[in-house]
Amino acid sequence: MLFVRTCKQAGFRFLFKSNVGLFQAAASTCGLSNVSIMLAQQADRVMALEEWEERWQEDRIGFHQPHVHKMLESHIDKVLAGRTGVRFFFPLCGKAVDMKWLADMGHSVVGVEISEKAIKQFFEDNNMTYSEEPVPALPGAKVFKGSERNISLYQSDLYNFSSAIGGHFGAIWDRGSLVAINPRDREKYAALIISLMAKDCKYLLDTMLYNPELYEGPPFLVPDDQVNSLFGKSCDVELLESFDSLTDRQRGWGLDYLDERVHLITPNSI
Repeated sequence: MLFVRTCKQAGFRFLFKSNVGLFQAAASTCGLSNVSIMLAQQADRVMALEEWEERWQEDRIGFHQPHVHKMLESHIDKVLAGRTGVRFFFPLCGKAVDMKWLADMGHSVVGVEISEKAIKQFFEDNNMTYSEEPVPALPGAKVFKGSERNISLYQSDLYNFSSAIGGHFGAIWDRGSLVAINPRDREKYAALIISLMAKDCKYLLDTMLYNPELYEGPPFLVPDDQVNSLFGKSCDVELLESFDSLTDRQRGWGLDYLDERVHLITPNSI
């Protein structure tokens, strides 16, 4: 499907195919200098942790999906790469049903989430019993451990988590984390994620492209150029898929297009 976009900086219009991902070329043509002008639209947008907790308390969780994400299902073989018993990390895990899906396959799951309600709902929604323990190395934090499946969910500020707490991971599924954190924190976030990756880690990252003049986020715009900037120095970054994911919900935000993009990021051998 072809969409017409207006480039105000250059004063002309251009065509691009959202499912082919010509956003970067269009940005360059318009002189946006690696889409820095587009990113500037949301650079100062801040969501406090209390606001996320409030959304969970008020059940304003339209970002939660009741089914396993189709992109995880589509690319699970590339993430597993023939491995069994993989340790998966879920940053800002919420109550993602993907966690039980992977645990049912024999993998172990570690998640971090600020909302205690979200964590408890995950276990309750899946009829799973769990234990609750303090985390001595993280004052004020708790870890909830599933009794029937190898799932451990930490109720904590993500940036207080580290490999000293949770070890390293063979896989990471980032469906709504990078697009949810405050844009100014992306370098700190990338450094944390890289520090958690085992040498054979497969990091599946879901990002979004849309016109930030029409919506302030979250979820936030994360162009491919920035993905490469954040992870490209120490990792190989491969774009696996790009597709139109605009729904009535996003139209309600004022958006006229929304491209969802899935990347596979692996530590390089250098």
